[in-house]
Amino acid sequence: MSSLPARSVIEFSQFDQLRDAREIISCEADALHQMGQNLGTEFCDAIDLILSRKGAVILTGMGKAGLIAQKICATLSSTGTRSHFLHPAEAIHGDLGCLHTDDTLLALSNSGETEELRRLIPLIQKMNLPLVSITAHETSTLGRASQVVLCLGDLKEAGIHQLAPSTTTTAMLAMGDALSLVISKARGFTPLQFATFHPGGSLGRRLTKINEVMRDRKEVRVTRETTSIREAFIQLSRPGRRSGAVIIVNGLDQVTGIFTDSDLARLLEERREGQLDRPISEVMTAEPTTIQSDASLEAAITLLKTRKLSELPVVDQQHYLVGLIDITDVIGWQPQRESAEVNTQAS
Repeated sequence: MSSLPARSVIEFSQFDQLRDAREIISCEADALHQMGQNLGTEFCDAIDLILSRKGAVILTGMGKAGLIAQKICATLSSTGTRSHFLHPAEAIHGDLGCLHTDDTLLALSNSGETEELRRLIPLIQKMNLPLVSITAHETSTLGRASQVVLCLGDLKEAGIHQLAPSTTTTAMLAMGDALSLVISKARGFTPLQFATFHPGGSLGRRLTKINEVMRDRKEVRVTRETTSIREAFIQLSRPGRRSGAVIIVNGLDQVTGIFTDSDLARLLEERREGQLDRPISEVMTAEPTTIQSDASLEAAITLLKTRKLSELPVVDQQHYLVGLIDITDVIGWQPQRESAEVNTQAS
């Protein structure tokens, strides 16, 4: 059936649009609340079953349920559980070959009577693979074939005609998120592991280790406490990207201070030129803020923002200098909004 032409759009005031939208959202929210209240130990059975298997979680579903299954698959994968999506129609044309004896099937179908899934069930049973289902009723074909059933119950679709999958797919997605995140917690999944799986995303970038972003010590201007300011700036002048800071270390090579271009400008503005030939330790910022080399980039950004810093020395556990984070190094690693905040504070 072709879509209605634009001229057939009915009169629909903003008041009516907002009223309907709020009713739809409320309908779905109420369904989620009710589903959460009714959730029983069968959820724990599903968790235990998946955790007991060494293979991957294979998700399957048709139509809108299949799209939700693909999203759940992505969430499982990104939170530490190997998972793949198997299209039920393609499965009977060769894709069953992707299954392994240690895998677990997770099937989504509100009715539990989807034809493609019904054709797939005997094949799964023949392979002796356990089946977990997210469906409306245990008594459906899918429900009866499952070792564990996560029941959605009788849900009313949202909207004036209550036809398009809306409330049911929202409920499936919420159930899948609950499964994924509880399994992730049970596996002891960490934020740094999350970063490993999300190197290109903003969250992953923020959880990146500092040593992947920092300037190595050989790129940092470093001098001793007894060096004069003039000597420090003459001797440490070098081409290439330049930080606005000199890091001062003691005889044990431990960080004891920092002296920035702003500090130098302040001396000149105050007509204290004579200080230029005095030891840099007399005017450095002693015991500067530092960060451990195994910390996350997010921690470094937080320090730069909250303490309004432009340079942050990176040290090891013995407080030896290993590198430097300059504010210009991290701006490109942040979401756009946070980047603007850091840039504003540095200026």
